[in-house]
Amino acid sequence: MDTYSLIIGISSVIIISFLFNIISKKTNIPSVLMLIVLGICIKEFGGEQVNTNVFANLSVLEIIGNVGLIMIVLEAALDLDLKREKIGLILKSFFVALIALVLSSFAIAYIIMYTIQDVADLYKALIYAVPLSIMSSAIIIPSVGGLKGNKKEFMVYESTFSDILGIMFFYFLIGAEAGASSSEIAIDVLKNIGVTVLISIILSYALVYVFQKLKSQVKLFLIIAVLMFMYALGKKFHLSSLLIILFFGLVLNNTSLFFRGRLSKIVNKETVKPILHDFHILTLESAFVIRTFFFVIFGMFISLKSLIDWKVAVISLAIIMVLYGVRFITLKSIVQKDITPQLYIAPRGLITILLFFVIESHPEFKITNFDEGILLFVIIISSFIMTWALIKYKGGNVKDVFLAQMPSLKVDEDTDSLSNEQEENIEDDIEA
Repeated sequence: MDTYSLIIGISSVIIISFLFNIISKKTNIPSVLMLIVLGICIKEFGGEQVNTNVFANLSVLEIIGNVGLIMIVLEAALDLDLKREKIGLILKSFFVALIALVLSSFAIAYIIMYTIQDVADLYKALIYAVPLSIMSSAIIIPSVGGLKGNKKEFMVYESTFSDILGIMFFYFLIGAEAGASSSEIAIDVLKNIGVTVLISIILSYALVYVFQKLKSQVKLFLIIAVLMFMYALGKKFHLSSLLIILFFGLVLNNTSLFFRGRLSKIVNKETVKPILHDFHILTLESAFVIRTFFFVIFGMFISLKSLIDWKVAVISLAIIMVLYGVRFITLKSIVQKDITPQLYIAPRGLITILLFFVIESHPEFKITNFDEGILLFVIIISSFIMTWALIKYKGGNVKDVFLAQMPSLKVDEDTDSLSNEQEENIEDDIEA
């Protein structure tokens, strides 16, 4: 493919993704599903003109996915206002995310053990189960803008916590030393969290202070580069790097809360406010572009043959039932009331895909008979359940929402050149 054709292709994908966003807002169909379908179509119908192998490789997808994750979590953090009266909401969302993650992981691990041939190791099954138990903030955050009250903030917090806790859980399973006891793993987890939180707080204060002092016109991408550097460096030392991104966004968006007393003298709120606005726009736009290419490239990986395997479908449905069963019990126990549509907003997406690619790079944990069609089924079904729930929440009928997007047909039953609708309007005018 020549340079100009590549530019045309990249530009076309971004334009189509923008149109998908418009359709998504009108129909509540997650745009990521449409992007995955676009990737499949490019792979299947692109022919010799598009060499998908150049783009659809693990290294490209993993880089885009990690950068996208940073931007999505940062975008979410910049939307969160921390107030005293919201402490209860934050704690509830944290415990819902934590309990649902743990219970779902173990339940799915047992499903994998008893339904997939030659899987006798609970540890390996658990490594495969954790990614399937993590909610996708990449899908949830852009989709819950229409929720009212605390529902939107609850979902943003819960999906972010689910991402962070799920990634921590997964990497500790991957990195746990052979023969390590559960108490040793628990101590390592607590140490990791403590060190990461301490680094996150210090770094966040330092970055916000430096951020407002920069006089250069070029500073937004500098801050993003620093955050990416710290995220990657944290990963090298097996820290929970997403906490660094989350803390920075929270501190930047809530300077009046974090810079109090003597600290209030070192930050100028009037200087930070316009910078925060520009930074918010930058993260929003960047997250859109990165998310677009991640899911399109993921679509190029998909094999359609796995979608017609009934065994894959049955296993996927069992996993879906576990996910929503555990979610119902958890929400009922912690939130207790008014749990719709939150109950149904639990799609799987970017994190799930990323972690499955991590498993591919660790052959010692790989389950040979695990069909990746399970991954695709769970993503699609959970996204459609969320779509249905959001439409119903807004008081619409699913069929009416879809039909409303179609051009209306003018019916003329008596063939007098006037449609039924026109005749009714005339009759109404005469009666008036």
